[in-house]
Amino acid sequence: MIQLTQQMEILAARDPVDFRMGIDTLSGLCRQKFSEDPLSGKVFVFYNKRRTSLKILVHDRQGFWLIMKRLSKGRFKCLPTHNGLMTKLAATELQVLLHNGNYKKIELQENWR
Repeated sequence: MIQLTQQMEILAARDPVDFRMGIDTLSGLCRQKFSEDPLSGKVFVFYNKRRTSLKILVHDRQGFWLIMKRLSKGRFKCLPTHNGLMTKLAATELQVLLHNGNYKKIELQENWR
């Protein structure tokens, strides 16, 4: 089981991807298009063109996890968009997104240092 923590770096694709892509193709996309290392432990979030499914790719130092959520009804209301880059999400924002909520409207406290 994967547990989301506040220390995890979560990157969400701003453009939809072809959902026929598997682990190898998505990790190649991370390297080539986004200049990110898929073996870094970062969490990568992708969505399909119809906005009905999300895929999450993460490496846990032993192997890759590819997790998919498909809505039984409706579409995801709030997904990152614009310019084919990645956008950073907090763990709380990803949890809201996975429950088909609007992660942009939640207020998060600034990290204290």
